[in-house]
Amino acid sequence: MGKRTKKAGITGKFGTRYGSSLRKVIKKIEISQHAKYECPFCGKNTVKRKCVGIWDCRACRKRMAGGAYVLSTPAAADVRTTLTRVKRNAQIA
Repeated sequence: MGKRTKKAGITGKFGTRYGSSLRKVIKKIEISQHAKYECPFCGKNTVKRKCVGIWDCRACRKRMAGGAYVLSTPAAADVRTTLTRVKRNAQIA
């Protein structure tokens, strides 16, 4: 089956409705939520979104919580780095 849309991509289903700016935002979100991510446990590229905030690794059968559209959100990364810094400072002192 040939490729039917060039610019629209996954949002081609909306046609000309909703405006181009909103379709671009939705395109970015839908591409990220349907993508496969690397599992933090087994390292394979098999983590897929099950439903909002729940992610399953098909290789090691782990289920983990994450963001609504991406496995790890920027806020979660900030928290992770802050916690490691606090733990490191507690060990030194």
